[in-house]
Amino acid sequence: MTKHASPKAENAQKPKSIDLEIEIPAGLEVSVNGDTVKVKGPKGEISKKLKLDFIGLEKKDNKVLLTSKENRKFNKAVLGAAKAKIDNMINGVTNGVTYKMKIVYSHFPMSAKVGGDKLVIDNFLGEKYPRKAPLLTNVTVEVKGQDVTVKGIDKEFVSQTAASIEQTTRIKGRDLRVFQDGIYITEKNGKPVK
Repeated sequence: MTKHASPKAENAQKPKSIDLEIEIPAGLEVSVNGDTVKVKGPKGEISKKLKLDFIGLEKKDNKVLLTSKENRKFNKAVLGAAKAKIDNMINGVTNGVTYKMKIVYSHFPMSAKVGGDKLVIDNFLGEKYPRKAPLLTNVTVEVKGQDVTVKGIDKEFVSQTAASIEQTTRIKGRDLRVFQDGIYITEKNGKPVK
């Protein structure tokens, strides 16, 4: 007859801390100063301040180490989010970030052009005045016919700019089955949006 381990014995075996490592690819410079991470690569440089109330952050050799003293679900989630943010920074300065969008209209021919720090959308649903979507810093937007490309090295800025463009052409107060005009995200960093 075998004895089952008591819940106390199982809890005693759980590690009390969580550690995550991020390998720094060759050719990149990464520095950690308090809760600020700076990544420099061939495409440019990104610096971000991470909210790390109960997380340790340090650079050791060619790795960034994230640690938490408590092994709780919330701590794991925050560590995972911080790791994803640093991974996105590394990917951004290495490969860049590209979102592709499509101008769609059926009733009124709509056009878009970049004007300063805004994307100007003319004749949306036949409106007399253009709609304007803000473009964030260090994000470039190109319009070629019906295709809009949003590029940059900071994933947060690129995705927020694309979302702002999509929201600017959001239809309110009309039947969405009939009026499907707008500018929609079709691809995020090479992955089609379903």
